[in-house]
Amino acid sequence: MNHSTAKPLSINDLANMKQRGEKISCLTAYDASFSALIDHVGIDIMLVGDSLGMTVQGHDTTLPVTITDMVYHTRCVNSARKRAFIIADLPFMAYPTAVIAAENAAKLMQVGGAQMVKLEGAKTDIISFLVGQGIPVCGHLGLLPQHINQLGNYAVQGKKPIDAEKIMADAQQLEQAGAALLVLECVPAKLAKEISIQLSIPVIGIGAGIACDGQVLVLHDMLNIGTSKRPRFSKDFMQYAESIEAAIRAYHQAVKQSLFPTIDHSF
Repeated sequence: MNHSTAKPLSINDLANMKQRGEKISCLTAYDASFSALIDHVGIDIMLVGDSLGMTVQGHDTTLPVTITDMVYHTRCVNSARKRAFIIADLPFMAYPTAVIAAENAAKLMQVGGAQMVKLEGAKTDIISFLVGQGIPVCGHLGLLPQHINQLGNYAVQGKKPIDAEKIMADAQQLEQAGAALLVLECVPAKLAKEISIQLSIPVIGIGAGIACDGQVLVLHDMLNIGTSKRPRFSKDFMQYAESIEAAIRAYHQAVKQSLFPTIDHSF
């Protein structure tokens, strides 16, 4: 397939991929050059993540990232893509109320060119309000990086039965509220598998085992560049690659063929 002539993927295309059992590949992107490369390889989703606070800006957490930062980077990524679906994060405190969330989501879509926004936590009222305004929403459960000061550390979530039940219930409520996609971060593989089966919307995992409908990694982690230690659930795809493009292609194929993540990258 020639991705340069392909029309942009839609939310329907992603839903159809889940229906037919095709794994969805996703990578973070923050600029036009990487956007063009990732898009050319055929990655399905580019997530303009507030992880740029760490990878691009050099902070210890995602908390300093502003909506202005997110709009700027989303616009950079959007300028170069032809096919990949673009999701942009609503950063810390960009969605304290439904109306503020909608205003910020509008910026990401109107100025940035995002096709969907992502927000953390079981904020069903905000999600249903956004969906009512025609804004596609991706939920995010498990480890919530914007809640790091409450969590205390970046640890696996949902290990205790009561916590697992809560994440499962939250996932079902997010779907009922109208979320069209869900990211599960750092949850046990068994729980992520159950959620992926229960939900009709695609579930994208990061440190959530092989059974999710798709996988996402932070670009800098899978290229083994960055200011901080690479998380255990990530993999260095540069190790055996002769170029960055080859590393991204190896990741894409590993996801499509259900070869990544392995047990080593799961909890």
